[in-house]
Amino acid sequence: MSPVPEQYRSLRAFAFGDGPGLADELLELVIKGIKTATCSTEHEPNTSTSGERWIVLDGRGEPACVIETTEVTYRRFGEVDAAFAYEEGEGDRSLQYWRDAHRRYFGRQGKFSEDMMLMCERFRLVEVFRDHRLAS
Repeated sequence: MSPVPEQYRSLRAFAFGDGPGLADELLELVIKGIKTATCSTEHEPNTSTSGERWIVLDGRGEPACVIETTEVTYRRFGEVDAAFAYEEGEGDRSLQYWRDAHRRYFGRQGKFSEDMMLMCERFRLVEVFRDHRLAS
């Protein structure tokens, strides 16, 4: 039996971050209601539209929850503000932490530049799948 309820089986799926550890760390923040925003380069295939729902995968690639995009804006890296950084929910939730962490993240992908365009997405948690367990 699939852990994904039937009404969500047609949704696209993705994992946050660029590896299993980061995927689980960010997923936990989503499930706890701390992380309600994310960003990606404007050219990534997971580009969202407002109202779209997604299955979020954990670090093992297992379906964990469903989120719904509530807002999508495009901003340059340097235009991301403290409110958005706080909603991303990472580290101490400060703009400085966000900038440092995202310089490293996009740098690992070879995509970072100070004026890069980002898709900034706000979302809400719709449902956590009953059988989901975060890796320890």
